[in-house]
Amino acid sequence: MRRLRVLSVVGARPNFMKMAPVLLELAKRPEEFESVLIHTGQHYDEAMSAVFFRDLGMAKPKHNLSVGSGSHAAQTAEIMKRFEEVCLSEKPDLVLVGGDVNSTMACSLTAVKLLIPVGHIESGLRSCDRTMPEEINRIVTDAISDLLFTTESSGTCNLSREGVAEEKIHFVGNTMIDSLVRCSAELARNGAPPAVRALGESRYSLATIHRPSNVDDPSQLTRVLDILESAAHTAPLLFVTHPRTRERLARLDHGGRFTEVSGPIDTIEAGKCYLLPPLPYLDFLYAMTNASAVLTDSGGIQEETTFLGVPCLTLRENTERPVTVQVGSNEVVGLDKDRILGCLDRIYKGEWKTPSAPPLWDGRAASRIIDVLTTWGMK
Repeated sequence: MRRLRVLSVVGARPNFMKMAPVLLELAKRPEEFESVLIHTGQHYDEAMSAVFFRDLGMAKPKHNLSVGSGSHAAQTAEIMKRFEEVCLSEKPDLVLVGGDVNSTMACSLTAVKLLIPVGHIESGLRSCDRTMPEEINRIVTDAISDLLFTTESSGTCNLSREGVAEEKIHFVGNTMIDSLVRCSAELARNGAPPAVRALGESRYSLATIHRPSNVDDPSQLTRVLDILESAAHTAPLLFVTHPRTRERLARLDHGGRFTEVSGPIDTIEAGKCYLLPPLPYLDFLYAMTNASAVLTDSGGIQEETTFLGVPCLTLRENTERPVTVQVGSNEVVGLDKDRILGCLDRIYKGEWKTPSAPPLWDGRAASRIIDVLTTWGMK
């Protein structure tokens, strides 16, 4: 039987966690699959890209498109231009993309215009907010994909409602949780990473904020900072900053309200906010696992905290991952400071809801995807 040539695409930090388990499963079946990894370079620095290949056990990509940053239009166009050359030289049977970043949509569009089938990992998620660039990327990618792998029942329902044929939709679970399960086991074996080891003995909140709606407008970012500073009165707060957020903070005078941390964390004090750079995946996973509460606008962190059972407050007006609220540890709170502080009070009093893991979030989603690819390849 001829091997199926699969071109897998990563571009930004969330893609690595979603695609790493799939790449590991493809490597287990060399008689069935020829696996080629492409990195678009949408996230290109050490903290947001290179370190993840190490932490997640990913081989170096065969092609790095080195696209870098830019406007949505410029970045998307450059990815399409460079990815087309790769597709023409590699001649894949299938292009696999994950998530909802610009690389996801750009590579999907490029592939289908070359008549190459596309598989989309994490299909069907909808915030119903088209001001979010990610929402547009999700809708477009799902509309042109041949294999749509969903993580929760809402994804399957959304795709069916949009007219996607039932035979294209496959509910497989969440590959991001596959990465979390494997790396949590590694932490259990090897212990805490040295840079964050002291956190295991502390009580603290953890925050990550990066979405344009929260950080691009100075008045909104000031509002976020005020919330985080107020939250620190309940317990020390660690604000792990995305490069986008750090760039916006540099333009904004935050009055020294945040203590900069550039090296290992030794101690944290009550009432203080700490400003941290992006953390390697294992460091961040340890910090998240041991946090008393997480404040975020990240979709992936909503999922990870749900699986870990860590209380999560989503600083947005919506979520494309409703299962994290329905059965998980997440609550969508917007930028309502009083509500957020009330939630933190409940969390620290031990009055938060008891979460459970959503169906098929069991660390075996990637294996199910590869089983689907095997069957698909035989047709």
